[in-house]
Amino acid sequence: MNQRQRKKLSRALVTAALLGDTTRAKALLRAGADPRRADREGTTPLYSASVHGAAEIARLLLAAGATADTESGHGDQGTPLCAAACWGHTETVRALLAYGADPNLREDHGTGLSPLKWATNGPHPETVALLVEAGAVSGRAHW
Repeated sequence: MNQRQRKKLSRALVTAALLGDTTRAKALLRAGADPRRADREGTTPLYSASVHGAAEIARLLLAAGATADTESGHGDQGTPLCAAACWGHTETVRALLAYGADPNLREDHGTGLSPLKWATNGPHPETVALLVEAGAVSGRAHW
């Protein structure tokens, strides 16, 4: 597969994740789409699935090799866990944690907010409880 085909598959996978289209995401992965590859805006498929609460697609991408803690965007997005926590997508948070997402990893290369702070700001009490159970701490160093 050439570079152009890989880019096209990557863009399509980000879009499928955005739309919650599990069938299309599965087909793209079978066709060779890289679950770790970002589109030209820097958006990863996992971030796209996470911010929109597409837990099934998030699990699919993680099982295919997407990395739970990879930041998305060019300084304007963040981590998949922060994205899911921000919107209270508890099932997506659960999936990310199951695949090793760090509940204390702050976005923006460690200078931004933590998943717990995003969930608290929501407010999304169920997501907060899940993050705390996973080891998230509310200390100043993690906000």
